[in-house]
Amino acid sequence: MTVPGESPGMTDLRAVGYGFVVMFIAGLIASAAPVIGHIGAGLIGGFVAGYVAGGGLLSGGWHGLLAGSVTGIAITLVLAAFGSLVGLVGGPVGSLLGGAGVLVIGLFLTFLFAIDSALAGMIGGVLGD
Repeated sequence: MTVPGESPGMTDLRAVGYGFVVMFIAGLIASAAPVIGHIGAGLIGGFVAGYVAGGGLLSGGWHGLLAGSVTGIAITLVLAAFGSLVGLVGGPVGSLLGGAGVLVIGLFLTFLFAIDSALAGMIGGVLGD
């Protein structure tokens, strides 16, 4: 959906924002089932971003990819900070290892969110028209 005065080729930040919020909340809840839950969260959020953006396959995929990437980075930063705080029990070395371990896993999570969100965004983009 394009806003009046907006070029059809521009990124719809509202669609990316909706996808981000859905994915962020679902991603935090999905931490109970790390891989399967995050794939589901990425699919749901990517679909929402693509559906709200509309515009077909490429537009939906682009908006899903953006929503997935931004969400993956945000969840990585939140979990890395939490890992560092929990690691304080182990002293400075425990904090460093806890935060760094979560950060590496978070980079994988960001990639995972981006790929499945783009695929789901393509479907949402087609259905959103």
